[in-house]
Amino acid sequence: MALLEVKGLGLEFSSPGGTVQAVNKISYDVEPGEIVAVVGESGSGKTAAALSILGLVPQPPGKIVAGEISFDGQNLLDLSEDEMRRIRGRRIAMVFQEPMTSLNPLLTIGRQLTEAMRLHLGLGKAAANDRAVELMNMVGISDPQRRLGQYPHHFSGGMRQRVMIAMVLSCEPELIIADEPTTALDVTIQAQILSLMQDLTEKLGVAMVIITHNLGVVARYADRVNVMYAGRIVEHGTAVELYRNPAHPYTIGLLNSVPRLDRPRGSPLEPIPGNPPDLTALGRGCAFMPRCRFATPACGEATPDLQDVGGSHVAACWELEKIRSGKAA
Repeated sequence: MALLEVKGLGLEFSSPGGTVQAVNKISYDVEPGEIVAVVGESGSGKTAAALSILGLVPQPPGKIVAGEISFDGQNLLDLSEDEMRRIRGRRIAMVFQEPMTSLNPLLTIGRQLTEAMRLHLGLGKAAANDRAVELMNMVGISDPQRRLGQYPHHFSGGMRQRVMIAMVLSCEPELIIADEPTTALDVTIQAQILSLMQDLTEKLGVAMVIITHNLGVVARYADRVNVMYAGRIVEHGTAVELYRNPAHPYTIGLLNSVPRLDRPRGSPLEPIPGNPPDLTALGRGCAFMPRCRFATPACGEATPDLQDVGGSHVAACWELEKIRSGKAA
């Protein structure tokens, strides 16, 4: 049985400009010990969907209007705030988007790292401190005993992100949600952080959801990938299926915009034209139609459902057969 199952999740936000359809009936699952990536541009609904899992969407203005979020067989949407508080940090933990601002600048690293262990695990001060030293060694921070007494400004961006990973591992969760875990880090540190997270997943058997806008970053780390656009999952498959045979025009556009070593030197990147749609005014057709080079008038008539591409690979596109056969306009 899947550890996490999101079924038909719908999330809306009220705004002066109208109702924002942030997440539009998405479904996916995560198996124990698996890394699932959620990929898409800013505003595609990736983070909103993740915050819904943890019950962190402010209501109002947010409102979950449809669906079910099942964790270990229990629907999280049925739980009270007190019940969710016992799950957050203990069984489901989250690495938030910006390591520079996710840590409290007024508290020592040791205080922030031991707080969850004392709250959820009931550890005393000495036991929590010993566990914190062990965790900092695990994530590659040298001289951990001394550094527990330091403050976030004493750490580089990469080291802060390692501290955040140590914090989410402190209570031995079953699921980790990593929201843009490599934001604002240089490419070398990005690779180190992702390799660290992959190693910890394999060693500890922790399931992980990685949220990112960069398909290239997760190519070698994710087992399966969900591509989101305008609040919907438009393509899903294993990383191998998605990279070898991208089927949705949006996924093709994302891949073409990533620098590649197998292209001639000096060849330009191919950006996706246009801008993401206004989520307060989505029409009845495919949301990607205004930016799609394969679009036909039929694409504006109705929103396509996910269709089988082969294996576990599915994509939502009216021109799917033509794109795969190379006959699309």
